[in-house]
Amino acid sequence: MIERFELSRHGTDLRTEFIAGVTTFLTAAYIIFVNPSILSATGMDKGALITVTCLVAGLSTMLMGLWANAPFMMAPGMGINAFFAFSLCLGQGIAWQVALGMVFISGVLFVILTAVGVREKIIDAIPANLRLATGVGIGLFITFIGLQNLGLVVKNDAVLVGMGKLDAKVLLGLGGLVLMTVLEVRKVKGAILAGILATTIAGIATGLVEAPAGLIGMPAPMDPVAFKLDIMGALTATLAAPILTFMFVDLFDSLGTMLAVSHEAGRVDENGRIPGIGKMLGADAVATVFGALVGTSTTTTYIESASGVAEGGRTGLTAMVTGSCFLLALVFSPVIGSVPAFATAPALIIVGIFMVKGINRIDFTHFDEALPAFLTIILMPLTYSITNGLMYGFISYVLIKLLTMKLKDLNPVLVIVAIMCVVNILIS
Repeated sequence: MIERFELSRHGTDLRTEFIAGVTTFLTAAYIIFVNPSILSATGMDKGALITVTCLVAGLSTMLMGLWANAPFMMAPGMGINAFFAFSLCLGQGIAWQVALGMVFISGVLFVILTAVGVREKIIDAIPANLRLATGVGIGLFITFIGLQNLGLVVKNDAVLVGMGKLDAKVLLGLGGLVLMTVLEVRKVKGAILAGILATTIAGIATGLVEAPAGLIGMPAPMDPVAFKLDIMGALTATLAAPILTFMFVDLFDSLGTMLAVSHEAGRVDENGRIPGIGKMLGADAVATVFGALVGTSTTTTYIESASGVAEGGRTGLTAMVTGSCFLLALVFSPVIGSVPAFATAPALIIVGIFMVKGINRIDFTHFDEALPAFLTIILMPLTYSITNGLMYGFISYVLIKLLTMKLKDLNPVLVIVAIMCVVNILIS
């Protein structure tokens, strides 16, 4: 079983993959509680959603590990779940069963597009500068999320964001960040995981974090939401645009994450291609279909996978460990729930540092290359969306190349993707 992951070929070992998998899980475990909180606003049963979230994240991530041998985690996507709940169900009055049907249809379409190689062609068509910019932009984005979770960056009505107060939680989080940094400098394996655990223990010791009431708890039944999707209700012309939005966000969130994290994991060949990307995309598409069937919004590849990669995770064994942790969380949710946001926030900041390193490889000397790359980078954190950064990066790249008559830098797939981006912006 272990041999199938080819640990030695990827320059890793069992201990490293285990630590990486647990680190990814702890960094992304918030999804167990946040996703149900968002989707339950539609009237869906929250207890059932907790069970579904763990199940979908666990099995989808394990599928990624077994099928694609990649260290990527999958779970119901943040952002797209808010679109599902607040824009469609609460905003437009669409029943959550119909919305699940829309997610299912978008997933089936993705399976078809992946099977015929369309998604892989899109990745191959992305210029090198935009690929590098995607990693840098996502690095800034998750750093921004980490600073928010830490409480160091807060909302400010006058200037949008401002500096938070240095309260006890922020100070503990900063202490965790310093600990992780020192351990990284000393090249200690498991530095990020050690920082998360140490900060959590310190929070419990100081009374800032409530100790878990127990070790185990029985998961709630999935019956209230599982297999309740309304596919026929979703097959109406008026819902075509939201289905396209589901497809678009999943496409670019996953592509952006896979591109960025693959670079960090050393899974990009000398031609800039990612071996096995077809299987990764296939796992991502199948996961969305499965998630819709059992009762959750679009499943996507998580950028928190980068935290495990930063710990040395290189193969699907990392994903298998992460997926197993999500399944164990079904009964160990009291323990998982005791890990606070200010303990995992420093991990996101550290990962952000790793991901922005590629900025020195971006060509900023030619403005027709610099502007699209810069828009891709800056719009991801400022609009809180990987998709927005990619869309405006594609559009600006194609537009500038057309206006400057540098047609040799374009290809048909890239032009079609840019047109799709424009259409998506207009209908959103």
